[in-house]
Amino acid sequence: MERTILHCDCNAFYASVETLLDPTLADGPSAVCGDPESRHGIILAKNEQAKACGVQTAETIWQAKRKCPSLRLVAPHREEYVKYSRRCNELYLQYTDLVDPFGIDESFLDVTGSMHLFGTGAEIADTLRRRMREEIGLTISVGVSFNRAFAKLGSDYKKPDATTVFSRKNYRERVWPLPVSALLYVGKRTLGQLNRLGVRTIGDLAACDPVALHHILGKSGETLLRYARGEDTEPVRSFYAERAVKSVGNSMTFAHNLIGEEACRMGLSALCDNVGRRLRSRQLVCQTVQLGIRDPEFRNRSRQITLEQPTNVTRVLLDAAMTLLHTHWTPDKPVRLLSVTAANLLPENTACEQLSLFDAAGALQQRDRQHKLDQTVDALRRKFGEQSVIFGYSVPKPDKNDPNHHDQP
Repeated sequence: MERTILHCDCNAFYASVETLLDPTLADGPSAVCGDPESRHGIILAKNEQAKACGVQTAETIWQAKRKCPSLRLVAPHREEYVKYSRRCNELYLQYTDLVDPFGIDESFLDVTGSMHLFGTGAEIADTLRRRMREEIGLTISVGVSFNRAFAKLGSDYKKPDATTVFSRKNYRERVWPLPVSALLYVGKRTLGQLNRLGVRTIGDLAACDPVALHHILGKSGETLLRYARGEDTEPVRSFYAERAVKSVGNSMTFAHNLIGEEACRMGLSALCDNVGRRLRSRQLVCQTVQLGIRDPEFRNRSRQITLEQPTNVTRVLLDAAMTLLHTHWTPDKPVRLLSVTAANLLPENTACEQLSLFDAAGALQQRDRQHKLDQTVDALRRKFGEQSVIFGYSVPKPDKNDPNHHDQP
């Protein structure tokens, strides 16, 4: 039986929730931003009036204000976003238990087994849009299709508050002319690679040679080709199914730009401490460490390294992050944000270790000591609080030129 999948996407979710909290925001252009008092804060979301003025997500407040002087700015209320997200999913669950959240403001639904009760996919989509407006006060755009990738395209196709159906009969005429950038997981870097191949539309991608695409994009090329050809078979998981952790990461935006190796090391040590602790609490190890860097002009750079041995040891994570920093960043360039992510995760008890014949004993003992140290610190923090133990390499070194500095005996 052909699947019927919906992708429900809340329109301008953050801004819409803020308008429910303060209805006067509906009277003109408004935006949610990280720091309303700072001209260098970032726009996180905007309403339709602000969008009409050209305000864009991720631009600075001063850029947005230059386009729209009357723009009203509000700080985010994250706990309210979580509450409304939960209410949306509770509504979806009245039609199927196959509800797979794809972010705080969007979810996939498989309604194949519900249509004998509630009507066609399009009819269910229209019912959900009406009930969302009337009962919750938000609007959603819904894509209806026979797979997840095309359903996601459908919810983006027409906004706000619309239903779009991409079927077996019409997807070649409606989907293939769309720009390839509209396809799920086609980011800026992938788009550049596809454009260099002459791929501009989803139809162009569908016509690509699989071997050539794999040569350029690897396994992700195979996935994108399936998406473009309508061959996506990924299931919609039950809302109640246990989710496998795919990565563990943490990021930090600093009040002042970091300059120099020592300042960056302090920031990275705090991030690696957090990531390592979360890995150990889940009894996971990682095979890959990813470092993200954002400069004051909001340019992002991301690099990763594959470890010789899977690990959840904080010090090993920090050494890997520092290696990436040394390799891909100039020490005197300022840093606004750092992120560390542990990826390619494995259960700790299934990870195997291949040791060198020459330094196996010493390397194994060193890693074992570091792991035991981390476990001891975790236990102390659970008992006495998060700040009860702080690693020395996360504390600034004293300035010996400071008149108040005294060497300890």
